[in-house]
Amino acid sequence: MYRLLFRSLVLFALVTSAQAANVPPVSNWTGFYIGANVGGGWGNQSVNYTPNDPSSAELFVAANGGGPPATSFSTSGALGGLQAGYNWQTAPNWLVGVETDFDWSAIKGSGSSSYLVFPTSLVLPAASPVDEQTTWFGTVRGRWGYLPTQNLLAYLTGGFAYGRIQHNGSYVNNSTTEFGVGTGAQCNPGGAPCYVGSSATTAVGWTAGAGLEYAVSQRLSIKAEYLYVSLGSTPLTETALSLPFLIGTPPFSTLNANFDRTNFNVVRVGSNFRF
Repeated sequence: MYRLLFRSLVLFALVTSAQAANVPPVSNWTGFYIGANVGGGWGNQSVNYTPNDPSSAELFVAANGGGPPATSFSTSGALGGLQAGYNWQTAPNWLVGVETDFDWSAIKGSGSSSYLVFPTSLVLPAASPVDEQTTWFGTVRGRWGYLPTQNLLAYLTGGFAYGRIQHNGSYVNNSTTEFGVGTGAQCNPGGAPCYVGSSATTAVGWTAGAGLEYAVSQRLSIKAEYLYVSLGSTPLTETALSLPFLIGTPPFSTLNANFDRTNFNVVRVGSNFRF
């Protein structure tokens, strides 16, 4: 993704340099605009685990392995979407504006933590794989810009962000031995999951960044932009799949996979058409 940032900035510099000698000066940037963008995103995520009941708590005591250790992983993927906004050129060299955008996203990643469980004096391998994907996100931002020339805008931007986040997680018995977790779960052997959970939530947060926009004509401009997006997160509840050993009816045991905030970087290029 760092290569994408470098290549985007190089491309933007080459295009603006090639156009500079042939483009008439823009008289005024004030007005509405719409446009499209494409780019990529990357970030990092970490997850820790907590029990929710006496049965799952048995997995987290020192005598039984101490519970799954925290895990971390990276996320990355392509994105693309649309934007619209309004500019006010408040002075010959200054501009303020507001912009909203919506991007479809394939930013995703996965990780797994492994550890040993000690039920009934046995030493058994277990793992807790998790994954995250941002399927779409949007922002509503202010823009504060400076025009070093009539055709080039350098700006800072920041504001509200929201997005759709998918989480999946499980607790897997990687041994060849079946074992129970209190009276609320049964972990079957052979890599079978004994706790499973998934969620899809719309999270909210904030974003900030900067960009360059160059007018190649009176109405058309191209831009390169960087954003940092931070979205809130809620715990993922994983529920035992198998019937317990001692009782044959619910409630089943549960545990939480606690994902940190969904934070990612965005680099994108695009174009705007001004009305």
